Amino acid sequence: MANKIRVLVVDDSIIARKIIMEGLAKDPRIEVAGYAINAIDAENKLKSLNPDVMTCDVQMPGMTGIEFLKKILPQHPLPVVLASSLNLRVFDALHAGAVGFVRKPDGVQSRDEFVRSLTEAVIEASHAKVRRPAKVGAVAVPELPVPATVGPIRGSQQYIIGLGASTGGTEATLEVMKRLPADIPAMVIVQHMPPGFTKMYAERLDRLCQMEVREAVNGDKLHKGLALVAPADLQCRINRNPAGEYYVSCTPGEKVSGHRPSVDALFMSMAENVHCKMMGIILTGMGADGAEGLLRMRRRGAYTIGQDKESCVVYGMPGVAYEKGAVCEQASIERVAGVLLRSLQAGK
Repeated sequence: MANKIRVLVVDDSIIARKIIMEGLAKDPRIEVAGYAINAIDAENKLKSLNPDVMTCDVQMPGMTGIEFLKKILPQHPLPVVLASSLNLRVFDALHAGAVGFVRKPDGVQSRDEFVRSLTEAVIEASHAKVRRPAKVGAVAVPELPVPATVGPIRGSQQYIIGLGASTGGTEATLEVMKRLPADIPAMVIVQHMPPGFTKMYAERLDRLCQMEVREAVNGDKLHKGLALVAPADLQCRINRNPAGEYYVSCTPGEKVSGHRPSVDALFMSMAENVHCKMMGIILTGMGADGAEGLLRMRRRGAYTIGQDKESCVVYGMPGVAYEKGAVCEQASIERVAGVLLRSLQAGK
């Protein structure tokens, strides 16, 4: 059997530590290397325990999980999975370098669901490439200004854009979205995320990006300048009404490609129902969700973009899509927005 994934559990709650440690230990692929009661304790134990993955709470006394990540990752670049209650600061921790997160049981999900989700997240994290924070004093590469407008689109054609991501995707999607102008064609985003967080994530994107971004509601119509984030635990698909208007359906249903919402469910609905021009973007993530749907979109004439291996946290979804022949063009995460805008202007 391959070496087990060694995990360090960091949480100030003795109850949370017990649930996490006992839950992870049930999986034969995982070994709980040890635990820490706070960030300082974890810092002291990292070198001796040498874990492959660390789980960490966001809110801890003394030093928060975010402060801890900013301090420790430059010295010990290992994958970190957040185990947190519903808290907007999760996204600050992801920005600081964490690769994934799971919502702690708080009445919305059961303890068993939490353990199952955390186990999956730890296994995914063990394959992740950790972003090394910039060194102090390093010269930052200046970002190009966001264009004021998409510019003229050849033939003035209508477009709909679908984007899918998983592990590492919250930051990757932001990297794309913040480089796009306010009048971008209608977008629908699927990001694998626990219940409760998709609304906060949409609000975060809305604050940081030029276009309007909000969590999708069943029946929302698509229009230029609007990006909708699929709500957690619902399948999000694009449909067309008799008047030719496009809208999203966000409904309960079976998992597709192991996920709800599923990137494949979104992309397949676009391949089937979208009669105007369309584009598909697949970003970092474990597994293969979105690859088959993107292939169907490409066969229907969509221009498709995949994140390249070098810039992915996990080159799973975009890698499978590329191998299937579903990707027209690969690009680093910093270049995806530029490729998208250039393709729109060319009428691809």
